[in-house]
Amino acid sequence: MEISIEPWKKLIIHEIIEYDFSDWVKQIAFSTRSSGGGIPTMQWTNGIVFSPSNFPTTNATIEEQLKGILHWSSVSFAIKEKFEHQIVSDNATINLVNVSVNEIFKELALNLKKRSKYLKNNSEKIE
Repeated sequence: MEISIEPWKKLIIHEIIEYDFSDWVKQIAFSTRSSGGGIPTMQWTNGIVFSPSNFPTTNATIEEQLKGILHWSSVSFAIKEKFEHQIVSDNATINLVNVSVNEIFKELALNLKKRSKYLKNNSEKIE
């Protein structure tokens, strides 16, 4: 039996939405209370908290994936240098998951940091 591992070749993000971290936490806390609860989870890697939105699975998206191309409709993100397992704010809890072992997410974090309007002197801090 042959096993083949074929990494993704390309990630295309169609919209990037950056938030101030504390504003985003307040928005998530309000949305959580309004929708009746649950604990939202956000992903963290190398100083970036982010939440991607995928396109629905269709024949077109599957064809692209078979070519090694991922499409995300959007990525919301904020700068958060220090990792914490949970954020408690405005009577809401938000879980963070450290996904720094994922190479795609590490590259994504570097790219988002370069584009950040909240990270001061980002050209000096990003290598």
